[in-house]
Amino acid sequence: MQAQILAPAAVLVAWTLVMLVWMAMTRLPALKNLGGMGNARPGGRGQDLEGVIEDRINWKSHNYTHLHEQPTLFYAIVVILAILGPQAHDVAFAWAYVAIRVIHSIWQATVNRVSVRFLLFLLSTVCLMVLTVRAVALALNY
Repeated sequence: MQAQILAPAAVLVAWTLVMLVWMAMTRLPALKNLGGMGNARPGGRGQDLEGVIEDRINWKSHNYTHLHEQPTLFYAIVVILAILGPQAHDVAFAWAYVAIRVIHSIWQATVNRVSVRFLLFLLSTVCLMVLTVRAVALALNY
């Protein structure tokens, strides 16, 4: 069971890399249309492209950033559960978290209606909370 709880985390890492490639495939051509990266000011950052390139292109970058925020908690909880001995329902919640985050990514990168995006975020957060309560309970031997 320990290895089964790690699979969703590995898939989320892979998905994060997919988003990195998707971001690069849309941003680099947009930068080329602006004259290339050679025209970027020294020390410039991705956030400097807000309002410069099309919003739809920046949405991929926003999501890539989001995949480095809350999911870091998910990775920690999954490792704790893997060490302490997860149950089948822990694995199910971990997969649900990953599935919802992937749907959230696709939604944010393409449609980006905030009301739906927030609902997806809320659902994934509930999964994370359930996993966290389980990890704390196991760690405290409850």
